[in-house]
Amino acid sequence: MELKVDVGELLQKRAARYYRWIPSAAVRALERYVCQDELNRLLQVTRGLTGSAFAAALLRELRVGYRVEHSDRLPELSAPVTYVSNHPLGALDGICLIDWVARRHGCEPAFVVNDLLSVVKPLDNVFIPINKHGRQSRGAVGDVESAFCDLQRPVIMFPAGMCSRQLTAGAEIRDLKWNKMFVQKSSETGRTVVPLRFVGENSEAFYRLARRRERLGLKFNAEMLRLPREFVGGGGKYFEIKVGLPIPPEQLLRGHEAVEQARGIREYIYTL
Repeated sequence: MELKVDVGELLQKRAARYYRWIPSAAVRALERYVCQDELNRLLQVTRGLTGSAFAAALLRELRVGYRVEHSDRLPELSAPVTYVSNHPLGALDGICLIDWVARRHGCEPAFVVNDLLSVVKPLDNVFIPINKHGRQSRGAVGDVESAFCDLQRPVIMFPAGMCSRQLTAGAEIRDLKWNKMFVQKSSETGRTVVPLRFVGENSEAFYRLARRRERLGLKFNAEMLRLPREFVGGGGKYFEIKVGLPIPPEQLLRGHEAVEQARGIREYIYTL
């Protein structure tokens, strides 16, 4: 079945009780806002591709490039690794990391992501979906365990679970709290943690909308509706991925100490 973005169909499914009252002009406006036509063009161009091949094709089509700094710090390829990075963009940073890690290791990485990304079917063989806000299903827990236990396959994580925010106008754009999972699972399975800093940012409109939502006390992340536009608007950009000093498994902590270590690694990557 052909994969495509259809805002109207999605609204019919998710808001069936109210769809009849939504003006068609509002649906068309939302289609334009999320860049539906351009997203569908990208899906058509990359049709039939999956995993890192899909990621590479997206980067070529969008004319997006990146370079890796301090690659001399990377551990030997034979070392099982977990790559952890800040999450400044929302999509393109993940696509770049998939492409780079797959090229470096010669295999598809396992990328632990928010289960909302399960809709991106071409990345089914890369994504390991987890529920960031609720209880994990038995299957999701098993998938995460399997990913970390497969020491031939590199793992990628955005420990914040959501893209970076700018809490006040003019402030530094940073991740919110990092989850300790990457510390504990890497310790348990003998993986070296490789901290990365992905240098990039979304538009001012994205951060302004996020701050406005926070002031209004709204729980729905309205700014997330801008992410498709941020993704498409990233075309032609060039990013930097900075490699930090690897942390061998024997230096990784567990339990409550893992929380503090995750916080410390988060602070460290912003010094890179």
